[in-house]
Amino acid sequence: MNIGKNKAGGGSLRLTACAASALLGWAALAMPMSVLAQSLDSNQSSSANSPTASAGTDSFDLPGSDTTASSKSTAANAANQAATDADTPSATRLRLGVDPMTTGSTLDNDLRRVNLRETSVDELKARQHPDREDVQGIPLGTFTLRPSVNQSVNVERNRTGSTNDDRSFLQTDLRSTLTSDWDRHALTVTGEGVWQKNLSGTGAEQPNVNLNADLRLDLPADTTAHITAGYQFFREDTSDPNAIAGASKQSAVNQFNAGASLERDFGLLRGTTAVGLTRTVYSDATLSDGTKVTLSDRNQTAGTWRGRIGYELSPVLVPFLEADLGRTFYDQSHDSNGYARSNQSYGGKAGVELDLGDKMKGELGFGYQHTEFDDSRLASIDSPTVDGNLAWSPQRGTNVSVGLSTTVQPSTTAGESGYTAYQLTSTLSQELRDDLTAKVTGGTIWRVYPSGSTISDETEYDAALGLTWGINRYLDLTSNVGYQLTSRKTGDDTRQLQAGVGLTVKR
Repeated sequence: MNIGKNKAGGGSLRLTACAASALLGWAALAMPMSVLAQSLDSNQSSSANSPTASAGTDSFDLPGSDTTASSKSTAANAANQAATDADTPSATRLRLGVDPMTTGSTLDNDLRRVNLRETSVDELKARQHPDREDVQGIPLGTFTLRPSVNQSVNVERNRTGSTNDDRSFLQTDLRSTLTSDWDRHALTVTGEGVWQKNLSGTGAEQPNVNLNADLRLDLPADTTAHITAGYQFFREDTSDPNAIAGASKQSAVNQFNAGASLERDFGLLRGTTAVGLTRTVYSDATLSDGTKVTLSDRNQTAGTWRGRIGYELSPVLVPFLEADLGRTFYDQSHDSNGYARSNQSYGGKAGVELDLGDKMKGELGFGYQHTEFDDSRLASIDSPTVDGNLAWSPQRGTNVSVGLSTTVQPSTTAGESGYTAYQLTSTLSQELRDDLTAKVTGGTIWRVYPSGSTISDETEYDAALGLTWGINRYLDLTSNVGYQLTSRKTGDDTRQLQAGVGLTVKR
């Protein structure tokens, strides 16, 4: 009996448990469905009120961020958010205020950067895999070095009047760029060197060295400072008006320069002030009979100041006004002909800056400059000026650059003060194929002497064509041909034809 009672009591207990389980199951099933309905209603209401919010967030891109990493992070956050929405009320999600585009280590590291990260030519992250062969450049701490060496064989034909001066020579070109990868500020150092060795003929060798450094400082209040320094070595060209006639070896020129500039935005106004210092030293020239001609009386030190104020009509168009002052001191108060050639100059110009991003950028200005010499016997040089530059990329693989400049060059001829040189340069670069690039360059220099001068004006024309075939990422085959004509109103014209082929090794 007791056993039967226990069995009956056990049946009642099981029935009660089953009923309670069923009720709990229906309650558990109903609760997520109601929460999901509330979440869907909330999402639909949010999407209806701001239809463009999601699209704006998805396309938002921050400078310095990794687009691939960001998109992957966004997709992962979106998946996690969808999984969380199934178990968390929408009110809790809104109260947390989680934005998948502003979380993650990528933005945390890059938001504080002023500069974009230094990348390789192939847009791979620099120094991420320094042992891989597909990384361009050589990592040096927080810098990246990109060197290249070109070895070429060239022929050259020079003709002045009826006199020919031909040669064949080897030429070595060294080029290198050192760039920093800092959160703020930037340092860029560029270097170029040309060494020539004649194989045959008697033409003059033309070595050249050019080094430049630019330190950019990002200061508060929309202020940027630049500190620059440079060195240049070259040998005077025989076609230069100041070259020694009949010299077998022209003077070697050493030029040192340093400068500083400060740029600041004042709302719609942009201000720039800059100072520069240039030191020029000339070596002796050698005549055909071995006689040395001392040119130390041409050694000089020049200082300049420049100020510019611009008004931003739009981010694309900025008209400006600019003024400049200059003073040149010669080491010797009088040159070998007894003239005091130290001088002072001042001028100004008005122009406009154009900035259309990567497609087109440049400026153009027109002005006037006056140069007056300490010696009253030397006529002052007054000349209109035109200066500008333009970089244009009409389509991918095509790049066009144009430059205009006006400079005043002192003379070494007795009784002559100097001349004004107007120079136009242009370059067209076109990718014919992925591994083949053509470059066409052209230019002219118009040398204008003051009225009453005994020297006539002259014009120099230059044109060249070059082809570069990329054998692989480290090796290029180059070829070039160029022509130069110096046309003189009085005296013989000078013609030069040069052609060469070479091999470039780069990293």
